[in-house]
Amino acid sequence: MTLLADYAIAALLVLGGAFGLIGSFGLLKLKDPMQRLHAPTKATTIGVGAALVASALDLVMLGQGVTWQGVLVAVFLFLTAPLSALYLAKTNLARNIDRKSLPPTGTKADWATFKTAAK
Repeated sequence: MTLLADYAIAALLVLGGAFGLIGSFGLLKLKDPMQRLHAPTKATTIGVGAALVASALDLVMLGQGVTWQGVLVAVFLFLTAPLSALYLAKTNLARNIDRKSLPPTGTKADWATFKTAAK
């Protein structure tokens, strides 16, 4: 393996670890539930994503190619983390935010989180 590839893999692993540490710290220290939701989702997406890229780069440099399991983990991660954060945020808004305290939307429609099903 080349020295440049070793440095790139090490940098990606340090980046992933740093995002994981920052996300964990943010989860513990931020006071609002919406702020606490933001920190770990970014740590998951960028931190684990960097580790997956480092793993793929290592396998390519060893001549084994990228594994389909790593690709599936990345796809699953990048699809589920933002969607779960979206649904947790909408649940928090629906349960904890008074609709009257929200600013007007500027249209006849209500906020998307508070739309009711058509009857």
